Amino acid sequence: MKKIYFIGINGIGMSGLAKIMKTKGYEVNGADLNRGYVTEELENMGITVYNTHEGEHVKGCDMVIASSAIKHDNPEYKYAVDNGIKIVKRGELLAMLLNDETGIAVAGTHGKTTTSSMMSSVMLDLDPTIVVGGILPEIGSNAKPGKSEYFVAEADESDNSFLFMKPSYAVITNVEEDHLDTHGCLENINKSFSQFIDQTKNEVVVCIDCENLKKLIKKKEKEKIVTYSIRDREADIFAYDIQIENGKTSYNIAIRGKNVGRYTISIPGYHNILNSLPVIYYAKKFGVNEEFLKKALENFKGSKRRYDILYCNEDKGIKIIDDYAHHPTEIKATLQGAKSIEHEKLTIIFQPHRYSRVKFLLQNFKDAFDGAEEVLLLPIYSAGEKDEFGVTVEDLGNILKNEKVVIEKNSEKIDERILNCQGHEVFMFMGAGDISKVAHRIADKLEGKNR
Repeated sequence: MKKIYFIGINGIGMSGLAKIMKTKGYEVNGADLNRGYVTEELENMGITVYNTHEGEHVKGCDMVIASSAIKHDNPEYKYAVDNGIKIVKRGELLAMLLNDETGIAVAGTHGKTTTSSMMSSVMLDLDPTIVVGGILPEIGSNAKPGKSEYFVAEADESDNSFLFMKPSYAVITNVEEDHLDTHGCLENINKSFSQFIDQTKNEVVVCIDCENLKKLIKKKEKEKIVTYSIRDREADIFAYDIQIENGKTSYNIAIRGKNVGRYTISIPGYHNILNSLPVIYYAKKFGVNEEFLKKALENFKGSKRRYDILYCNEDKGIKIIDDYAHHPTEIKATLQGAKSIEHEKLTIIFQPHRYSRVKFLLQNFKDAFDGAEEVLLLPIYSAGEKDEFGVTVEDLGNILKNEKVVIEKNSEKIDERILNCQGHEVFMFMGAGDISKVAHRIADKLEGKNR
């Protein structure tokens, strides 16, 4: 097999795998209707990226990689089926690569991108292969081939593709209701994560501050499970004496009752303390240099679109932050982190993601924005879904307890609102759709205005 084709190659997961396969010596090409920030990087590696989907593009390929978002009527997918070309799911290819190495798979309803990115940054001391769901500043990419046995990867539960994985080691950050259009109910999600635990060969590090996950592991082999927490002193890994000062968070860590040191992170929120605990545990287990570990943790600024500060004018007290949070629990955690370090008025601009998510989790959004002084809601981003769930952004606005909720159908008016701001206000853009483009557009305008 020499020639591989990726349908939807600009996706964050797909592009990472395309890069890895290219470095392994395969001829790699693909197509995507939209150019993304990874397109140029792919092209610079010698990968052809078409901006149309046509069957002829796949001619002569040995394997086609397709994400779960690709419909079976896609011309390239149909060509592969009609001509007997092997089709492999994105998650299946990732698992094929990871299962042959000392794989460390990071799973969870939320927090997995930050945790896997933080793990990758710390593990750079050991030169691992990396495939994560965000752009990691330390490598300027979402993927990196490595020379060691270690392979750090983000495991995607949204379509159950993480069940192709049989990692040596794993992390589970939490298990909650999400992607119910695929899973149907929490019971099915629990079954999937239970199977993921069973398939992990050596050890699974799990967060017992998540009550659902705590229940899930009760019947599992105790020797395979390692627990972590910032609330339960009985956990195998426990953070305590937490102090927040000058935008940094420091804390002691005990592993199985023994203090192993004090660590500092520069990204806000108790959820990020939790994200760091399995990272520190595995770093120590695999022999990462202690000085490298501490510096990597403190210097870690998050991956792209995770509390990503696009603009900051300290004199006027104006800041633009771009964040991927779109699930109610993620939103709450991100807001808690923001309130711990930001001291100006906090205004959230939120783009709901998928009709199905808003429909199934509508009640969960009720208190998600508590702590924000103002919330501006944009229309629901469909992510390719049909508008057939009977839910609107107005329904979301009505359910929110926050009194200062404004529904803004035209994002250009948000430009005016922020550009005319008199100062002392932090604007946080949240969502998994194209809201990041709005945040970048406004940040660029502010930069130009204040040059």
